Amino acid sequence: TLDGSNATLSGFATTNGITEADGYRLTANLSSDADPISSNLERIDDNTFSKMGTGVTNTSGTFSFPSTGLYLVMAEAVMSRDATNDNLMDLQIKTTADNSTYTTRAVIRCSVTTAPTTQTGFTQTFVNVTDTSNVKVRFAFSSSNSNALIGDTDSTRTGWWFIRLGDSQ
Repeated sequence: TLDGSNATLSGFATTNGITEADGYRLTANLSSDADPISSNLERIDDNTFSKMGTGVTNTSGTFSFPSTGLYLVMAEAVMSRDATNDNLMDLQIKTTADNSTYTTRAVIRCSVTTAPTTQTGFTQTFVNVTDTSNVKVRFAFSSSNSNALIGDTDSTRTGWWFIRLGDSQ
């Protein structure tokens, strides 16, 4: 509300601003296909990190939202090709509106011609969470042979971020 006596704006952050923000990361390298990525995941636990609000929950690689709203979901991936393997690697953000059928919404695709080499990619998508029981997110990794998605428990190499921007649309 606007207070006419001193023209200050109060109540904005708790009613209209960002109320949820969270982040997860891969803690160890992944060198095989995974759909969803379900192991070696942790909420970021650096000494300067803090989630805002209730936070997103992870159950076996399925991420659930704490409340309805329009969320920005972002992914960063470090992918590594070894000296002998094929050169195509994908990290996908997948969503469902029925808690069953997942569709790829955004992809990080790395294709490298020399080895060994490492590449970093970033992608993002909006997820309109109208029902917290049914709207979910998963992340998948696919690669030819045994190229790797790089993880680290001490710093985020491959990670996912969730920010609630406002009400559902």
